[in-house]
Amino acid sequence: MSRPKIGLALSSGAARGLAHIGVLKVLEQEGIPVDFIAGSSMGSIIGVLYANGLNLDLCEQLAIRLKRKHWLDLTVPRRGFVIGDKVKELIGLLTHHKRLEELRIPTAVIATDLIAGERVVFTSGPIDEAVRASISIPGIFEPVRIGDRLLVDGGVIDRVPISVVREMGADFVIAVDVIPRISRVQVVNIFDVIAQTLGIMERELSNGQIRSADFVIHPDVSDISPTAFTRVEECIRRGEDEARAQVRQLKELIQNWQGESVNEFQNAE
Repeated sequence: MSRPKIGLALSSGAARGLAHIGVLKVLEQEGIPVDFIAGSSMGSIIGVLYANGLNLDLCEQLAIRLKRKHWLDLTVPRRGFVIGDKVKELIGLLTHHKRLEELRIPTAVIATDLIAGERVVFTSGPIDEAVRASISIPGIFEPVRIGDRLLVDGGVIDRVPISVVREMGADFVIAVDVIPRISRVQVVNIFDVIAQTLGIMERELSNGQIRSADFVIHPDVSDISPTAFTRVEECIRRGEDEARAQVRQLKELIQNWQGESVNEFQNAE
């Protein structure tokens, strides 16, 4: 029996979303393939970089060494504090200015139509444009206008895009959720206020939805602020540790789905 087509749903979460890198490292080390990816906000960034074949160790080093001045372009607030041109340029550079349909793994990027209140799913078009829309945290980043739509963060409407990756063709969906069930961070500035408020809203909206995944990896980053980009290594380690703790159970579920041994699964490719 052939293995299931495996989809990965990567959640929003700002700095906490760097835990996705650690999870992906374990999946790769354990020979668990990924056939489809859908990501919201930070999940979309990590998703497109991985789908483009960026080495995860290089991705980790880049995240550790990247300075705020390389991606943060502040402006006098009108619809947001951050223009977002720098991060768009960076995403374009790291994905070789490709289009989504050119990625080696089919990938969907989730955004929210601010006017219509609808989910927008990008599976084609320029990667940098789609990701820039997906990371537009309301009140922090300027919204993005694409066509007749005004777009903001995908996490507003679909924090963990499980249904999207299933619609793409995944038989077995692994959801990686970095939004804490209970946050233990201090709120010290306006960015923390906005991020914490959105986190609470997103958690309440998707509590039921997360159960539709076949397997959930939930790294404990509850003590790390979503704006704490100074704790990159810690976020990645938390993701790696949680995935490592659950990988045996994950393999067993996939094995039972397909009726093959773990060794056969690892060699299925």
